Amino acid sequence: MEFDLFYELAVPGFAGRNERQVFEETLEEIVLADHMGFRTAWLTEHHFMPEYAHGSAPDLFLAAASARTERIRLGLGIVPLPYHHPLQIAERAATLDILSQGRLELGIGRGFSPKEYAAFGVRTEDGRGLVDEGLQILLRAFQERGPIQFHGRHFHFDDLTVVPHVVQEPHPPLWMAAVSPESFELAARLGIGVLAGPFKPWFMIKEDIRRYRKAFAEHHGDKSAHKPRVGMTLGLFCLEDHARARKIASTNITWFYRELLRLTGPLLKTLQEGYEYYRKFGSLARVLQAGVNLPILERLGMVVAGDAAHCRKRLAVYEAAGVDHLLCAVGAGASPTALTRESLRVLNEHVLPHFSSCAS
Repeated sequence: MEFDLFYELAVPGFAGRNERQVFEETLEEIVLADHMGFRTAWLTEHHFMPEYAHGSAPDLFLAAASARTERIRLGLGIVPLPYHHPLQIAERAATLDILSQGRLELGIGRGFSPKEYAAFGVRTEDGRGLVDEGLQILLRAFQERGPIQFHGRHFHFDDLTVVPHVVQEPHPPLWMAAVSPESFELAARLGIGVLAGPFKPWFMIKEDIRRYRKAFAEHHGDKSAHKPRVGMTLGLFCLEDHARARKIASTNITWFYRELLRLTGPLLKTLQEGYEYYRKFGSLARVLQAGVNLPILERLGMVVAGDAAHCRKRLAVYEAAGVDHLLCAVGAGASPTALTRESLRVLNEHVLPHFSSCAS
């Protein structure tokens, strides 16, 4: 299991940091992680979510990170395809792949915010079709050096040559944000990785992983060049002192999940087409929103906080169930950078070496 980092660029009011501090300190944390055993730094794209997420232009942020780092891979996780023209995504992704010398990981998905859909003039019911057509166009733009054309329901063009070209062949590793069981099965059929969480309990994700790997084997077989890849986002805070780690996480990581569940509330309530699975999740979401705390979050497998021995034991569960990449929200954006850096060092020295794919 690989250990990655996950950022929303949170700027919570109680933490006392402004946007400039958060941006600069996050870049410095990624530079530190570049010299450790962490594989990828992921940044998601959200809009109009003050305090919770200020990463509305993640490709620009990761371009800055690419200039300061050498090894760590850079993940767009995810680009909501319905909000952008896929040709522009292809151009910007290729630019980032060039600037980072082939270190881009590209995640795509539908997005979940009705506010974002409305602001960008997109109907939520068109989300699935926009993702389907957008992914087809992205793959053509990445793989073909000459003119391409496309005629679908949403996009129409002829004889366009997309430049620049990605460095990685045939294209950067692709990932899909997977929420419903249908999304996991679609990713398996397409032969791309899945990104799960962070607002689903572990007992659901565990079943999703089983379904994804089974479908992947059915579509591609054991000898295929395509390999299943499962990434899962997790709130994580690890210090040498167990009680201190849990005390800090009780405030900081709990804040992150309270905000996350508040923002995903519209998704759970409206149950848009394609999210039927969340009919089973709605009652649980109401319970969480009524009383989110660290013990509940950890029992649901959404958070791990404590000393190194505690974290190793908890994280081994995810590895055994088939998680290949653990996207660690270390401190979940609400901790001062000194605490986040302290946790990164403890993880690097006392946790990562115990997992086979990780080495300092």
